[in-house]
Amino acid sequence: MSFYMQLASLVIIVLYVVMLFRNVDPLIATALCVGLGYLWNLSSPIAIGNSMAAALGSFMALVGFIIMLGHGLGEVLTHTQVSHTLVHQIVYGIGVNTQRRAKIGIVLSSFVIVGLLGTLAGGLAILAPSLRPIAGSVGLLRPSLAVLMQASAEEALIIGPFAPPVVALLGITGLSYQSVLLYASLPVAIITLMTTWVMANQLQRQYAHESCEDEDTSEPFVPSKQQKRATLLFLPSFMACVVYGLLTQAKTSYVIFVMLLLALLTGLVSKLSLKQIFKLLVEGMRKSLHLFFLFILFDPFMVLIHQAGGFNALTELLTPLINLGGKPVLSMLIGFTGAFGMPGAAEATIKMLHQLFSSSVLQMQLPMITFALCMIFATRVTNYAYPGANMFAAMGFAGSENVKAMIQNGLAVSAVQVLFLIIYSLFL
Repeated sequence: MSFYMQLASLVIIVLYVVMLFRNVDPLIATALCVGLGYLWNLSSPIAIGNSMAAALGSFMALVGFIIMLGHGLGEVLTHTQVSHTLVHQIVYGIGVNTQRRAKIGIVLSSFVIVGLLGTLAGGLAILAPSLRPIAGSVGLLRPSLAVLMQASAEEALIIGPFAPPVVALLGITGLSYQSVLLYASLPVAIITLMTTWVMANQLQRQYAHESCEDEDTSEPFVPSKQQKRATLLFLPSFMACVVYGLLTQAKTSYVIFVMLLLALLTGLVSKLSLKQIFKLLVEGMRKSLHLFFLFILFDPFMVLIHQAGGFNALTELLTPLINLGGKPVLSMLIGFTGAFGMPGAAEATIKMLHQLFSSSVLQMQLPMITFALCMIFATRVTNYAYPGANMFAAMGFAGSENVKAMIQNGLAVSAVQVLFLIIYSLFL
């Protein structure tokens, strides 16, 4: 196949991106592009069946299954109200009586809950009933609450050891969790939170009329002894699992054991039967079944483009540019391509960027941790640069209708993160 025919196969990815920008359901967009990939490669029915069978045993399918299990664990934590108890203990443990303490409580509780559950919308749904009254009691405005909830929840997804983007990144790069946390996730998270903290103060002055003071605070959540007991068991169990995983350098599949163990322990201490526990697990997993199918389809999507020679052609096309600019140009190219050209699931973006640039990374000897940081940067910035589901979810749970405030913060975070990546790349 000629170079230009190989390069032309990348049109399928361009079409995929266009569909996502036009808000086509990611599962439908991926399915259509996989179908086009089979047509492009003139795949026989037997080859199609074999590739789908292989996809069921792929790394992306494993990530999809882990996401499902994470939602299942989240269902158990929500039903037993362990997640609510964690929020209560964090917020009231800080002693919220000032705006500064309220903001710290919002950030910490979002980090813990969203990081544990691995879902932004699910985590914020649990947090919102507790955080809105607290924000109102200290005069924190709805737009400020909304941007803080989005920022802390977004960054929790790159901090939590079992959060889907982290699981995907560790599996693809082969790096340890400690390395990714210290040298990739934390720098991106800290810059985002610092920028949002400043913007929240600015929004306080700009939208003084949008208060949370009308929130009902008459019946705040108070955990029972049983809920406290379940929470006290859950936390050390979770930490023990993390420490064990770090010490043994456990692979991605270890997360399956962790999710099941924590669900069983939490459920049994909360006096649920095994039948109830597994019913809750299945119920939670069912809610993310579409994501499982998405990740199953995403594997043959990338394989088919590779078979068509698209990635090799792109590498050949970009090599002169990368050779001219070296590692700085390569790292910026990875980050900006993902941030501004690949909306959608973070795990899918990570996989796609890895397929597009891994050969160039090896050729230029770009440090793998730098590659990881660029991919993390991409998955975070895209949720700020464009108004999307995560932005509107945070706004809705905060009880705000101020889209302008969300976009203001999104553009500020995007600008600061872009500046950070440029400076970081120049010093490689």
